[in-house]
Amino acid sequence: MPVRIQTEDFDLSQEIKQLRAGDARVGAVATFVGTVRDRNDGSEVAAMTLEHYPGMTEKSLEEIIEKAKARWDIFDVLIIHRVGPLNIEDQIVLTAVTSAHRGEAFAACEYVMDYLKTLAPFWKKEDTPEGARWVDARLSDDEALKKWQ
Repeated sequence: MPVRIQTEDFDLSQEIKQLRAGDARVGAVATFVGTVRDRNDGSEVAAMTLEHYPGMTEKSLEEIIEKAKARWDIFDVLIIHRVGPLNIEDQIVLTAVTSAHRGEAFAACEYVMDYLKTLAPFWKKEDTPEGARWVDARLSDDEALKKWQ
């Protein structure tokens, strides 16, 4: 299953092993792992909660994968995104792409993350010393998306 939304953590090495299993064509695996950091927009962050729209989120991510596969010569894509309460240093998201060569894998992995950050229906709430706050979309994420259009 190329898209998983889950509350539990994931094991990067196990996920990559499963993604590559039995596919001798794979010469490259590009990955991105996003984690919870302790600061955002100049404020301390103690924890965060991620919410999503079940069904719609998975469909959105699957569409992103299909667009990446149409654009690059890649074999497979895996997206794991966690939801629910998360602590500092917890893993949030894994994007992994397999291909014969690194250039295709790197580009497709970056593309998938740029689209995920801007178009997938996730909502992030951070716990700060000033109280809980919903995180707005970043202008830098919108700018990153422009390079693919």
